[in-house]
Amino acid sequence: MRKMMLLFISLFALATILAACGEAEEEPEEAVNGEADEEEVVEEAEETVEEPEEETEEEASEASDVDFSELISFMEEETEGTATVLYENTESQTHEMEDVTVSLDAYTVVELLDFHRNYDIPFDEQNNGVVVLVQYTLNNDRDDDIHYQTSFDMNYPGGNRFITNHSNILPDDVQLYNMLSPANDYLLAAGEEVVGYVAYPIGEDRFEDVAAAGTVHVDIPTPLTDFDDFSSTFGSSGVFNLPLDGDSEASEADRAAQGFYEDRITRENMGEKEMLEAEDGIDESQELGDATLTLEGYQFTNFVPNEAEASRFDGDEFVLLTVKFLIDNGYDEAIAKNPMSSTLTLNDGQQYTRSEDLLLFYEGTEVIEANDSGELLQVFLLDQEQYELIWKDKAFEIELGPIYNEDYEDISKGNKVEFNLK
Repeated sequence: MRKMMLLFISLFALATILAACGEAEEEPEEAVNGEADEEEVVEEAEETVEEPEEETEEEASEASDVDFSELISFMEEETEGTATVLYENTESQTHEMEDVTVSLDAYTVVELLDFHRNYDIPFDEQNNGVVVLVQYTLNNDRDDDIHYQTSFDMNYPGGNRFITNHSNILPDDVQLYNMLSPANDYLLAAGEEVVGYVAYPIGEDRFEDVAAAGTVHVDIPTPLTDFDDFSSTFGSSGVFNLPLDGDSEASEADRAAQGFYEDRITRENMGEKEMLEAEDGIDESQELGDATLTLEGYQFTNFVPNEAEASRFDGDEFVLLTVKFLIDNGYDEAIAKNPMSSTLTLNDGQQYTRSEDLLLFYEGTEVIEANDSGELLQVFLLDQEQYELIWKDKAFEIELGPIYNEDYEDISKGNKVEFNLK
């Protein structure tokens, strides 16, 4: 029907132009009007062509849109407090775990003041504070059911305890912890998607420390295939970083743009990194037992711990070496990441140091499955002054191994491999 209307308008405009040409001397303005009508028809036709693209963009916008207003209103009414939105972020973050996807869709930072004392315990017994509201989406694209205990604990640099869900300030039917709970064995059925919310309470005094950190992080646990067997976990744990204001958002984006390897310092924002030297795409491989270990790349970064993390380090400034490997597991059993370590030889073989396990994030359950492949990072904390004066222009050699299975048994018979970094 629309095409017929456009055709009719076009014919009418053409007839007007022809008539105007016949009466050009008497009514010259009609020819101009006819040209304007024709231009309008062309513009309308162009808009018709672009309309499907506009609808697609609108649909995409609606799909990513999260509205917290009803939850904030509920929170105000329930607690008898006054809520003010301080910051909102709708940029989604995603973590994949072998066909199980966890997404942080959006979050908002809400100041909640003068609320009823019945709700003050999670706020460190204060009746003024802040609530971080987060929407999560969980997708199980596997062919089998899984069990997923969504702790999703929140912490921040220098934090001495986790910030967990406040179960009394949101409707029961939207809370993620009610959707996956002990009552249903944390069941996420095959093909199922769950969308739920978590409310993180922070007392006003504690929020001063949180705000000073600028960014909080949420730990992403691994799921289970068997609810009664903790060893049935799969995938790798992860983290979502949540800046709490515009300045922190810009800093987080700048960090991400620099492409630092995700060791614990990067993941938990433990301080400032500055790239000194890096090489990617090395792709040098060696066999170790039934596995193939490939040196993918390395990064030397200048590292300054932030104030909250400074007590963990014996010094104010370091050089951090993070090395990335790819492991192709040809064994008939899984390779455990956590017990694997390495030794770095420097100063042309005159000095050596061991990898820093505490600067990695591998848990005892993190494995590379049989006949599969996965990434392995190794991290070394180097003295900044010696690096600049002695080491940086000399050879670096890394020795990796042996390989262990899930029972911490050496399956490469004590053998190791060596790679030259530069």
